[in-house]
Amino acid sequence: MADVVELICYPVKGCAGTPVGDAFLTPAGLTHDRSFMVISEDGVYRTQRRHPRLALIRPAVSTDGSRLTLDSADTTGCYGTAHIDVTTSAPRRDVDLFGDAFRGIDQGDDAAAWLSDFLGAPSRLVRVPPEHDRIADGLTPGPSGYADSSAVHLLSRSALALLNQRMAERGAPPLPMNRFRPNIVVDSGPGHAGDDWAAVPHAEDRARRIGIGDAELGFAKLAVRCAVTLVGQEAGTRQGPEPLRTLAGYRRGPSGGVVFGTKFSVLRPGKLSVGDEVVVREWADAEA
Repeated sequence: MADVVELICYPVKGCAGTPVGDAFLTPAGLTHDRSFMVISEDGVYRTQRRHPRLALIRPAVSTDGSRLTLDSADTTGCYGTAHIDVTTSAPRRDVDLFGDAFRGIDQGDDAAAWLSDFLGAPSRLVRVPPEHDRIADGLTPGPSGYADSSAVHLLSRSALALLNQRMAERGAPPLPMNRFRPNIVVDSGPGHAGDDWAAVPHAEDRARRIGIGDAELGFAKLAVRCAVTLVGQEAGTRQGPEPLRTLAGYRRGPSGGVVFGTKFSVLRPGKLSVGDEVVVREWADAEA
């Protein structure tokens, strides 16, 4: 068994995460997670792979979803805060996410001006429309907003500890969990002796059905890692070859990609809280 030790929501795809003590898990993930996306003027999504300064934007969404705040962690203090009245009735526009065509609701010129100035590139902000019907693939397909793929990304502290141990053997400094931008972080819980699966690095790879709080998750796929993991989330800059260099030596998925963490679809929505027990109800062999 294991416990939830962190819950993180990312309201704007590619921007900083917001730690929460509890959240409702909708069919498409944590409430508001990846429900907004920064795009170029021609509708192509922006990512930290090309715009690492996205990591310095700290979004916050009001409880009812009607108000979005964009704050800057830029140390120059030049950008201030953008306050955006979220609209779901504005005209839809075409957006491109990994080459797939979707729709987005443009959030207006003020949001666009703030983002364009901060990123140094003409940008717009869009919201997932209510009629968004994207189904992410995987062993368990499921609804997803503007996430890279499936609705929920889960990672264990033991997996990160093993990675940091292996990087230390190469003379590299440890990395924080935020390099991997998970939604749910799990760790060994007190009183779970004898069934302490989270103490085993990457045991989450074998979990096929998980219960947390009122919710249930189904395994979709392993998380294939990209150059976003090279971006220091506090600095908003690329910072060298780690962790991909080390991960490439021991974490390869069936397709040959570097994998770290797991993606899940939502089988049953419900409330999640830090401290909830994580119960694996079905196991299988690991793919990595």
